[in-house]
Amino acid sequence: MITYNTAALLFPAISLIMLAYTNRFLALAALVRSLHAKYLEHNKKGVLHGQIGNLRYRLKLLRHMQGMGVLSFITCIVCMYGIYLESVILAELCFALSLLFFSVSLLISFVEIQLSNKALELELSDMEEHRDPSLVQYIKKTFDQRKRPEMPNKKY
Repeated sequence: MITYNTAALLFPAISLIMLAYTNRFLALAALVRSLHAKYLEHNKKGVLHGQIGNLRYRLKLLRHMQGMGVLSFITCIVCMYGIYLESVILAELCFALSLLFFSVSLLISFVEIQLSNKALELELSDMEEHRDPSLVQYIKKTFDQRKRPEMPNKKY
């Protein structure tokens, strides 16, 4: 039989995950505003378009994550109400649904984290073309230039 203590175990977990989702939302919102400013300046259009698509999808995922978290919270509350009414079937069903919603929320969160990493890789790929070469690359490039004879400038 489910007790108040069993259902109450979910409350701190759901609350913490909802706080984490809210923080992710605030971070994404700041990133969207930053990208919007860059977009208006017309800098790095290719990377920006990739980032915008990634952010749009991540925002959808975040909305679903939060929705599943809220449903988990609501069904957990209904579970506790079922325990109060001494309705074992209602309490067990709602507790199971709460766990299911919570699990789906975490799975969506996992997908969003993967996309977040992909967005960071996109940013890094844009900067890689401007990075300083390693020492080995520098020496190789210098050696190749010395090996090749220079072509004289001919004026016709």
